[in-house]
Amino acid sequence: MKPQHSPSLVKLVGLIVAAGLLCCAGVARAADYVSVGESSAILYDAPSLKAKKLFVVNRYMPFEQVVVLDNWVKVRDRSGGLYWIEKNALSVKRYVFALTPVLDVRAEPELGASRLFQVRQQVALEYLESTGAGWIKVRHQDTDIGYVSSADVWGD
Repeated sequence: MKPQHSPSLVKLVGLIVAAGLLCCAGVARAADYVSVGESSAILYDAPSLKAKKLFVVNRYMPFEQVVVLDNWVKVRDRSGGLYWIEKNALSVKRYVFALTPVLDVRAEPELGASRLFQVRQQVALEYLESTGAGWIKVRHQDTDIGYVSSADVWGD
């Protein structure tokens, strides 16, 4: 004979499973980005000043934050490479880099909006906020503010 469960117990278990799935989905989607705040920073292969120095990166370089360990942050670059960087080399300001050869910065968050200015590939733009609809509000060198498509930048 098959065991019978009360409808309220089945609903409760269903709600718990659904809540767990929603929480996990939010964690899986949310990426935390950081940017280099100093004039340059060194990327290491391990979280130690004695570790192998791999690259020197310029100010504003955006990375995806993977792990924070004391004074070190494990980061991922646009190509998927993983590195360690000293936490104090990172800025509280967040930046994105243009991915396309020439990126249009628009007056409004839509393709038909007028173009305010253009930037070349790998130019840093300060990340101000996401519109939640595939567009990001950005600032160029503390002056011009506009919108770019999130698909055309790295660091969002």
